[in-house]
Amino acid sequence: MSALTLPNNMSIFDQISIRIIKEQALIIGPLAWDEAKKVSGLTVVDPKKGEVTVSGDGKQVVDGLVSRYVRLFGRTSQEVCKGAVQDLVVDMKAEEVPTSLK
Repeated sequence: MSALTLPNNMSIFDQISIRIIKEQALIIGPLAWDEAKKVSGLTVVDPKKGEVTVSGDGKQVVDGLVSRYVRLFGRTSQEVCKGAVQDLVVDMKAEEVPTSLK
């Protein structure tokens, strides 16, 4: 499985989260996974396999994840996150897209 290949049985918010984490990991390495583990509602199942689960309000979880990277590494991190998932959010209704990715 390549860095951005995802299983189809994941929820959209699982897919968005894993893409964001993997893209951040390309830049900051394993720290991306460590930071993801600190996000409420996001469970890192297996970083080696790139598995996470999102529980609760998926929009809030994704916003929390993006916010965590932005606090540490600045606004550029948010742009990296947006770029990583642009093909996923394009088919979502506007109200479904997490605020941090608009």
